[in-house]
Amino acid sequence: MKKSAASAVVLTGGKSSRMGRPKALLPFNGEPLISHVVCQLKTVFHRIIVVAAPAQELPDLEVDLVRDEIEYQGPVGGIYFGLRAAEPEIAFVTSCDAPFLNLALISHLVSRMDGFDVVVPFWQERLQPLHAVYHPRVLPFLKEQLERHELRPIFLYEKVSTLKISEQEIRAIDPDGSSFINMNMPADYQAALQRWQDLHPPATFCSVELFGVARLLAKTSKLDLGIPARASLAHVIAALAEKLPVLAGKVIEPSTKSLIPGYACNVNGLEFVRDPSFEIKHGDSVFILSADAGG
Repeated sequence: MKKSAASAVVLTGGKSSRMGRPKALLPFNGEPLISHVVCQLKTVFHRIIVVAAPAQELPDLEVDLVRDEIEYQGPVGGIYFGLRAAEPEIAFVTSCDAPFLNLALISHLVSRMDGFDVVVPFWQERLQPLHAVYHPRVLPFLKEQLERHELRPIFLYEKVSTLKISEQEIRAIDPDGSSFINMNMPADYQAALQRWQDLHPPATFCSVELFGVARLLAKTSKLDLGIPARASLAHVIAALAEKLPVLAGKVIEPSTKSLIPGYACNVNGLEFVRDPSFEIKHGDSVFILSADAGG
C-alpha cells in the first residue's frame, strides 16, 4: 500500500479509569496495544505522532512523541497538540484503543479531504471524531475551544468545512464497522482479544501450568495458549499476559514480555529457560514457578 503524505496522530493520554489500568499498555497480539496500533498505521503513513499525558509511561516507539501541555483536556486537547505537531500536513486522528483499524477506509478518508477542513465518519447515528482527518487550518478553532473548555470535538464541525462520511459509504469498505471498535471496560478488552484470535487463529499451541503465587492469582492451574508458528518464550509470556491480565505487573512484565524477578520458567520439565528467544514448539509444556513453589 502506497504511503500517504498525511501524518497519523494517536491519542493515548486518557485516564483509562473505566478500564482500571492504562489502555496503551494492555497486551494485544503479543505487544502493548499502542505498539499494535502504531504498527498498523505505519503501513499507511510516513509519520506517526503519539500524544501522551505529561508523565505517562509508554513503551519504546519509533514515533514523534508529543506531551499534552495540560493533561486530561479530552479529545480536543489531544487533537490540537497532535495536529499542531503535524503542521503543515493534514492528519488522521485515532485513539490507542482501536485495534481493528481498516487501512483501506483510512486511506479513503484521507482521499476525501480535498477542499474540506475535516472529514469525519458518521457511524450508527454518531460522528466518530477519533477516526477522522483534520486540516491544520482548524488549529485556531481548537485553541479557542480549549480556552473556553469546550472539550467535545463536535463543536468544531459547526464552525469549519466538514464532510460527513455516510454509513453507506463506510460499509462499502468496512462492512461491519470494525474500525470503530474501541475498549473502555475490561469486558471490551476481553471481547477484542477473542475477536482478534477468531480473525487470526494461531498456528501453534502449547500448555502453560502455573504454580505457587501465580496459580493463586490466576485461580487456575493450567491452560492452553495459541501462539504463532516458530514462537519464542516471549510470545508465550505475551499470550499469557493477554489471557490472564491479573498476572501483569505481579508475575509478568508485559512491556518486556518476561517474568518479573522471583519467577522462573521450565520447558517440558527438562530445563529452566531465561532466554526470551528460546523456541517453543507445538505441544510443548511451559511451567511458571515462583520461589514460593520451590522454583
